[in-house]
Amino acid sequence: MDRLEEAMINLKNSEDASKKECTIKPASKLIGNILKILQKKDYIGEYEFIDNGKAGIYRVELKGNINDCKAIKPRYPVKKNEYADWKKRYLPAEGFGNLIVTTPKGLMTAEEAEERETGGRTIAYVY
Repeated sequence: MDRLEEAMINLKNSEDASKKECTIKPASKLIGNILKILQKKDYIGEYEFIDNGKAGIYRVELKGNINDCKAIKPRYPVKKNEYADWKKRYLPAEGFGNLIVTTPKGLMTAEEAEERETGGRTIAYVY
């Protein structure tokens, strides 16, 4: 398992247990960027990075808005006109949830990548 997969499982399990917050360790830049997207899309509340002298920890405030979230392995390449097919594959309904992709322009949702007309690779999904 990789760090992102462990972080997504930790978020999901904490949500299922109705916890108010969870801690993600070890922290990474990728996880921080995904947390920023989740916060912007209102799946989580505030989050903070805590430097513990090692890799660090993220403390995340949960809102109870996550039904499911997972990392996608392997990270499939997606052309700029194929996002609808990938959303159909990973999300339960059209317009419900978010597919997170990495592109040459940074980490973003599939909708943002479509607007910017750029391809990328699948990273995770959340709904």
